[in-house]
Formats: sequence, C-alpha cells, structure tokens
Amino acid sequence: MADIKTPEERSRNMSAIRSKDTKPELYLRKLLFAEGMRYRKNVQNLPGCPDMYFARYHTAVFVHGCFWHRHEGCKYAYTPKTRMEFWQQKFEANIRRDKVVQEQLAAMNIRCLVVWECTLRGMKKNPDREASFISDILSFLDGTEYTKTL
Repeated sequence: MADIKTPEERSRNMSAIRSKDTKPELYLRKLLFAEGMRYRKNVQNLPGCPDMYFARYHTAVFVHGCFWHRHEGCKYAYTPKTRMEFWQQKFEANIRRDKVVQEQLAAMNIRCLVVWECTLRGMKKNPDREASFISDILSFLDGTEYTKTL
C-alpha cells in the first residue's frame, strides 16, 4: 500500500509532533495545578526526563501517547500500513526504553505514574470522570504504590 503523502510531506508532519508540552500534558498539568499540586516540568537530570516531577512525593509522572508508547488494546495504538518493519522496530525500542526508565527510577526510589493519552481524552468528555481521575492521582501520590498506570 502506497503512502498518500510524499516523503517530504510525511517528514514535515512527523517533525511537527512535539515531545514536551503536548495538549494532553498541558491539560493534566492544569488540573493538578488547580488542585494545589506543585511540580517541576521535564526534569532532565532524571531518567526519561519525566513530564512532571513531584519532589515532595518522589514521584515522576509520564503522559504517554497511545500511538508512540503502544497502549495495549487502545484504538489509538494502531500500526501504520507502510514501512511496517520500521514502525515495529521503533515501537519496540520505545517500549524497551520505557521499561528501562521505570527500572532506573525505582532504583533511585522514585515512584512512577504513567497516564495514557486516551484516559485524558475520555476525561475531557466527562467531568465526573475527571474528578475521579484526579482523586486517583492524589491518592497515588499519598499512597505507597511504586508504579501505577492510569
């Protein structure tokens, strides 16, 4: 199956995808800030450069895009039909890197929370779900679990 875009158009599209300050990340940060939670953004001296780091709770928060980080069973985690081998290798490398980062953080006694893009999309549509989700995050921060995925 041929790509509907030229290589130049595809390259331009892919290079426009941000690695930080994405819409889901901004949305979550705004909600947590409104709850009085203070954090540091994109902390480069921690493994994986977490999207948010709550020093008070020794917790790193990653907002993962379902496509790039392969959220299992999610409709947004599709595989492109062209250059499938390239994409498969890229996705596998992302998954391996995510696992290594979580292990490194655990070795540093830093807890890890992964929030999926699709969860945040669903929250935007339902205010009740939003309140429940924020409550889950706050209870994780106050709790003793080491890793959690929402």
